[in-house]
Amino acid sequence: MKDVAGLFVVVLTSLMRRAGGIEPNSGYCIGNQCFTVFQDPSDFSTAQHQCGDGGGHLMTVRSSVSHDVFFMLLGNFTGRFWIGLQQTAGCPDAAADLKGFQWVTKDNESDFFNWAPSFDSSCSSHRCVSVSQDDEFKWTQEPCDERADGFLCEYTFNEPCKSLAVAEGESVTYRTPMGFGGEDVLSLPPGSTAIRMPAETKYVCFSEQWLQAPWSCEIQEGGCEYKCAMDPKNEPSCYCPPEKSVNPANKVTCEVGEQFAEDPCLPLRCEHACYKSGDSYACVCDHGFKLARDGRSCVDFNDCTDERQCPGDNFVCVNTVGGFQCICKDGFKVTGALCVDVNECASAPCEHKCTNTDGSYACSCYDGYKADPKSPNKCKLHCGEEECAAECDPNDKFQCYCPDGYVAEERADGTVCIDMDECSSFFCDQHCTNTFGGYVCACSPGYTLVDQFRCVKNEDDTDTDGGLEGSGAATTPVILITTPPVGPDPTGQPSAVTVGGLVGIIVCTVFFIVLVVFLTHHILNGRGKMESAGALKAPEGEAHGLHHVTSDT
Repeated sequence: MKDVAGLFVVVLTSLMRRAGGIEPNSGYCIGNQCFTVFQDPSDFSTAQHQCGDGGGHLMTVRSSVSHDVFFMLLGNFTGRFWIGLQQTAGCPDAAADLKGFQWVTKDNESDFFNWAPSFDSSCSSHRCVSVSQDDEFKWTQEPCDERADGFLCEYTFNEPCKSLAVAEGESVTYRTPMGFGGEDVLSLPPGSTAIRMPAETKYVCFSEQWLQAPWSCEIQEGGCEYKCAMDPKNEPSCYCPPEKSVNPANKVTCEVGEQFAEDPCLPLRCEHACYKSGDSYACVCDHGFKLARDGRSCVDFNDCTDERQCPGDNFVCVNTVGGFQCICKDGFKVTGALCVDVNECASAPCEHKCTNTDGSYACSCYDGYKADPKSPNKCKLHCGEEECAAECDPNDKFQCYCPDGYVAEERADGTVCIDMDECSSFFCDQHCTNTFGGYVCACSPGYTLVDQFRCVKNEDDTDTDGGLEGSGAATTPVILITTPPVGPDPTGQPSAVTVGGLVGIIVCTVFFIVLVVFLTHHILNGRGKMESAGALKAPEGEAHGLHHVTSDT
């Protein structure tokens, strides 16, 4: 019995979840199918999603019977309505029955065809199909991104219920999980409800049978007019607000009860409601709560402890106050009554290659690259050898790039990347091991590596020289890092010159400059004196030199 009740809850909960979204303007059920019409202007894609959210799809018209449904659905509607026929790829095929089009159910099977005479077989023709009462529901090509006046949905189900027998003076009103109903319904899907008047008895369709209310409190409050709770016998039962009692005939509606001189529920001080069982009374709680140990308080019941909640793959049960909610696991989304995988790769989350997985995705890199440790969805150049070819701009061969830790070198046959020896720049305090694209720092015994390149002496170490001097034996690094550390900037590493040495260098430089100035000045002065002496000797020679004088006489 518990298994049957559990199945009842699972099936109907699933049906109620599928029934969400906008309500149709009209509907019709026949056999194991229901069809609905939505007078909601939408493009083709939006219409398909609306049908899918309710657990169905855009209507297919594979037989003359389906075609006749148009007259019942659209008899009072004007305008064009989408059906589930479209051309997904290629050009139309005028010779084929479906002209190269396909049903939204991904097949081409059909025993009925009703193409409009204006069918366009060119490759630029419209790819979606609508119907209208104005042209006798001919299949007419329409642009998929235009908004039609509405759309038609189709739902398929198993184990339907037939309509209830009605006696003289009675009437039955039905409502389906799709959101439509009425009195003249021949076939109803599981989850449909029925109200028989004037008795106001209520029923729900389950496994080809009509079950009278109250049923499980988890399904529409068990059909109760006010509230549903589990009675002391752990069976669903309706209860009513104060001064009203449950109608004993239909067990769901509330009516004005017998007026008591003294309310027997008052001494119980029930937090939610008081339930009469025979001649005694007891406290009961609303659905989603359970009675506390004091017999009057109500505490939230963790509905998710019941494994039957949220059936189906990839659903997760989330407990809420007074109930629960079924949601999809991360990486999945609700489509109809299912949680389907989300293709995260469609949003291009990876810099290079993306592989969609069940509920997630994985990024990978092209050859010559590796994942960036800081951003796994990004890639960085990677060599892994002493030298490798540089990546150059195809439009500019001189614009080349190398991985971190490599330098570019131009050669006759192109540019290559050569591994840098970072250890020659003394990035590490003590020990350094060069690696391809990086380096590894280590410390001697008695020291601890800090910031991946500094060695700090341990406070509790008694070896004053840290193992660096004295024995002359080689020291073994005790701390290694596996990734290239962020050491001092090669252009800004600490100087190895002491303060005294720096002062001596400055003094020597100044002395050298003064000496050069002095020598230059001395040489220039000597040259000036020599030029002055030459200038004096020339007139003197002219004054004392002998000249041969001739006479005219």
